Formats: sequence, structure tokens, C-alpha cells
Amino acid sequence: MANTRSAKKAVRQTLRRTEANKARRSRMRTSVRKVEEAIASGDKDAARTALKEAQPVIVRTAQKGMVHRKTASRKVSRLAKRVGAMGSA
Repeated sequence: MANTRSAKKAVRQTLRRTEANKARRSRMRTSVRKVEEAIASGDKDAARTALKEAQPVIVRTAQKGMVHRKTASRKVSRLAKRVGAMGSA
């Protein structure tokens, strides 16, 4: 266990950051899943709407350092490509 005041504070900070990071990661994965489910259902309008909502969440997750910015860019790009490839609804 932590002995010094600074080590105890570091433990508290780590716990707080871990919780925030879990929430961010979960929010990103949920938004990506919503887009993929909309694509799978074949509803282009729903997919487009879900992508519009997911994109800022993915980018924000990268800005916070949860995923690399190029990983976020790649995710957005691939989802947008799949939504764009859907037939007209």
C-alpha cells in the first residue's frame, strides 16, 4: 500500500482517471456498435444518424488519449465508407 502522502494522492488520482476512462471507452464502443447495428439492419438513414452521433464521440475519445488519433480517424473513415456504400433507402 502507498506510504507517502504523494503516493496516496497518486492512487486516488489513478482510481478517478480509471473510472473516467472506462466510461469514455464504453461510450465510444457503444456508439460504434450502434452504427454497425444500423448498417446491419440496412437502414441507411439510421446508419447516417448514428454515424453523425458517433463521430464526435470517437474523436473526443482520441483527444482524451484513450485511443490514438489515427486509430480514431481510421474507425470514423471505415464506418463512413460502410454507410456510404449502403444502397439508397
